[in-house]
Amino acid sequence: MNKINLGNSGLEVPEIALGCMRMADLSNDDAQKVIQTAMDAGINFFDHADIYGGGKSEEVFAKAVGMNPAVREKMILQSKCGIRPGMFDFSKEHILESVDGILKRLDTDYIDILLLHRPDTLVEPEEVAEAFTSLKKSGKVREFGVSNQNPMQIELLSKYVEQKLVANQLQLSITNTGMIDAGLNVNMKIDRSVDRDGSILDYCRLKDITIQAWSPFQFGFFEGVFLDNPKFPELNKVIDRIAADKGVKNTAIATAWILRHPAKIQTIVGTMNPQRLQDISAASDITLTRQEWYEIYLAAGNELP
Repeated sequence: MNKINLGNSGLEVPEIALGCMRMADLSNDDAQKVIQTAMDAGINFFDHADIYGGGKSEEVFAKAVGMNPAVREKMILQSKCGIRPGMFDFSKEHILESVDGILKRLDTDYIDILLLHRPDTLVEPEEVAEAFTSLKKSGKVREFGVSNQNPMQIELLSKYVEQKLVANQLQLSITNTGMIDAGLNVNMKIDRSVDRDGSILDYCRLKDITIQAWSPFQFGFFEGVFLDNPKFPELNKVIDRIAADKGVKNTAIATAWILRHPAKIQTIVGTMNPQRLQDISAASDITLTRQEWYEIYLAAGNELP
């Protein structure tokens, strides 16, 4: 498994990570199998959030690995906080409370990375700064980042927060390419040229913030998987052909397409199927050519200017 630097943190992480949102539904045995499969593939980065399964995903994970210091030092654990029923909450009180809950459920003294989960329009960045400083000094959190934030939201936080923000988790897949489309269709009067996120892709590259791609196989907003989906015949035809040429599954090609971007994007995959995870991990051994990357991009229905 290839490694990348997480922002400028000095932390080396696998370019593919396991998202644990669906782990709450697994038995202890099944959770053990998927975690072990990940570790065997070099995927020792596990992405959590306090809302996944209402916190149960973190509990199932900790129990499945039999959390102890020897196990913990082999893993990189990330979690997120800030989403509450019917609202977002980046208050100091909620962040500190959330982290204590995360640590308890994961049965650990610290997490490697904490992300603010989506933007809170009522954010008071001074409070976030106080919370981050407290968590850093106490050793409860080592690195910090955000999720689904645009450049100005990150700039606002960075004005007050002492710690460098090292990651931004954003939706990206072959069929969700808004952050790429705008950069290809500059100065044109078409929908693809509309910059809806403040050039977040280029911004993160300039600021050494690692983009973490979530839902790499989904189209729309959790509308379904595009792989083997009759709604995307041309895309699947191209992906399947390239997968056959390289002797891998279509999931590996869809992942390799994201990994091919020079922004060094970390892909968060959420499968709880050990075989599927093993198939996906093969993407780390594949480097798509420029021609293959663009062919897949166009097969998804995109056009070049």
